[in-house]
Amino acid sequence: MAKKSPAKESPAAKAPKATAKAPKAAAKAPRTVKPKPLAIYKNDPWLEPYAPAIEGRHQDAIRREAELITHCHSLKDFANAHQYFGLHRVGDWWVFREWAPNATEIYLVGDFSQWKERPEYKLTRIKGGVWELHVPLDAIHPEQFYKMSVHWEGGQGLRIPAYATRVVQDAETGIFSAQVWEQNPYRWTVENFTPDTRPLLIYECHIGMAQEREGVGTYTEFRDNILPRIAADGYNAIQIMAIQEHPYYGSFGYHVSNFFAASSRFGTPEELKSLIDKAHELGIAVIMDIVHSHAVKNENEGLGRLDGSPDLYFYGDHRREHPAWDSLCFDYGKTEVLHFLLSNCKYWLEEYHFDGFRFDGVTSMLYYDHGLGKAFGSYGDYYDGNQDTNAIVYLTLANKLIHQINPAAITIAEEMSGMPGLAIKFKDGGIGFDYRMAMGIPDYWIKTLKERKDEDWHPTSIFWELTNRRSDEKTISYVESHDQALVGDKTVIFRLIDKEMYWHMMVGDTNSAVTRGIALHKMIRLVTLATVNGGYLNFMGNEFGHPEWIDFPREGNGWSYKYARRQWDLVDREDLQYKFLNAFDNAMIELVSGVYNFQALGIEKLWEKDDDQVLAFRRGDLVFVFNFSPTKSFDGYGILAPVGKYRTVLSSDSPAFGGFGNIDESVEHLTQYDPLYQPLGKEWLKLYLPARSAMVLRLQHPRKK
Repeated sequence: MAKKSPAKESPAAKAPKATAKAPKAAAKAPRTVKPKPLAIYKNDPWLEPYAPAIEGRHQDAIRREAELITHCHSLKDFANAHQYFGLHRVGDWWVFREWAPNATEIYLVGDFSQWKERPEYKLTRIKGGVWELHVPLDAIHPEQFYKMSVHWEGGQGLRIPAYATRVVQDAETGIFSAQVWEQNPYRWTVENFTPDTRPLLIYECHIGMAQEREGVGTYTEFRDNILPRIAADGYNAIQIMAIQEHPYYGSFGYHVSNFFAASSRFGTPEELKSLIDKAHELGIAVIMDIVHSHAVKNENEGLGRLDGSPDLYFYGDHRREHPAWDSLCFDYGKTEVLHFLLSNCKYWLEEYHFDGFRFDGVTSMLYYDHGLGKAFGSYGDYYDGNQDTNAIVYLTLANKLIHQINPAAITIAEEMSGMPGLAIKFKDGGIGFDYRMAMGIPDYWIKTLKERKDEDWHPTSIFWELTNRRSDEKTISYVESHDQALVGDKTVIFRLIDKEMYWHMMVGDTNSAVTRGIALHKMIRLVTLATVNGGYLNFMGNEFGHPEWIDFPREGNGWSYKYARRQWDLVDREDLQYKFLNAFDNAMIELVSGVYNFQALGIEKLWEKDDDQVLAFRRGDLVFVFNFSPTKSFDGYGILAPVGKYRTVLSSDSPAFGGFGNIDESVEHLTQYDPLYQPLGKEWLKLYLPARSAMVLRLQHPRKK
């Protein structure tokens, strides 16, 4: 997160100052009106030296929006490229259009032409580098496959249209082709859905690896088998990875080739819509992991050299290729690129009823050097001229568009540099995301597990890391996402227990490594959830401590699906301890989701003592108490808390959660008077705190007579 420390003047601070036209006044000469200060740097005084740069970016977005909507009413009206380009039925004709200014000839080829260039399927160049074709309806049939045969000076190639909405891989040849897809309109059971974000509890998932069997899961399997689990677990949102079509399965969906096509590996568009519809029936919002930060380099499958030119959608200079991801970087300064990407946002919202997006790789977009190898230790690092203004403008307009289409939509930025204003409303000078990922938290937990002995876990450090964030931005807190579960890394449970998981997870087995791991796994997740200021995220299976890493089929593992799945039978078995972790996760999610606007409640630190490794804090009527000590239990441990009677509502030491039952949850705790703290309305809450345990107490309010 950004540190609130003084920062030197940066080149970005010399950006043009925001200006406003003088209002007209009767019988008075025009006068200059100073723009109203933006709230972003009013809320954070350390940003004041950079006000010109912040306001400059703000004005850049305003100007760019005005340019884009010159011939329409709003961004929502502008973002209709998918309705113009691509293949569409219009009356008695098929109409196909593509933007390809470098092309000299284009033919539509496919099953209907025996994959040959035929004159009746030759496109005509119209204005602005756009090509167009009209053919009768009986010339092309639903479910036929097709591509473009594009000619340019010195070359020719088969290309999948940029706006193709259905792309399928041939099982024998491995070749991808667009497919004519014309089904009856899907009949939605839930037409209008409003996500519950108080708090937002996200279950991150991947359709293809959500199944038990070795193979690729489907939308239908996920709808029928996994959604009920998620609903029972208490999460109110899913964040789905790998929806946009991608040629390499092992890319986890982050090397996208076809931005308007839902991955056909998992099923049909209608089956994806049915999944989303069912989620809405269950009260679960559906967030799409959208990739607009880069694109796959593939030319036969993706946008690379679609019309023979290297810079159609991407930068044409040294910035074209991402140095770390082996992919192509969009040129956000081009109107056509903005038209493509903004329309893509609108398409997924309206066609599939997604409830919002988690934007991947935002850090890479924000900086010319993609933020690689930079520490971001002061505010000057965010305004030093290394920022890609065009990308910042795109993200700003994307957020504005998304919320124009659906005011209740959810937008989340996966961003690690800590750029101020990312999750602040545009009107206040921000980029407009609703949330940003608290990416420092999982890094902190992994670093703690790798580098610190149990007796060196300090509550002061834990609390500071979990609550160190900008007060005006909401974050998504998480212990681990898919990143920590991939081969080459380890999940929290695997770092805690390691190979002992294979031999000692039976109920009744008292292996010390497993006992320690289960206890700390519960505590780590509870303290992370309890300190959220926006939302909480869990990756599929981690709620019960899934023992295996994720390894997609690849040459190095013999193209095996063994680790590209989830072993649900482990948590379903009564003889294994995974059920305890799942039960605790359910209980803590239920507790927090049962408090209206839990994420907005203030956090009052009641007690922290590194020598004892004890931490206590209050949110509303709930008091959270943690004893991280591996060896010391405390009897009658005093914590200053608001005066009253408390009842235990959650204990990680409960036998139901694999604990020892050392806490008597039936005991009601009365605070004990201390004249020293009476003016503060505090008294001593005396508790028994077993080693490596956490408990939550609720203040009991007397009933009014």
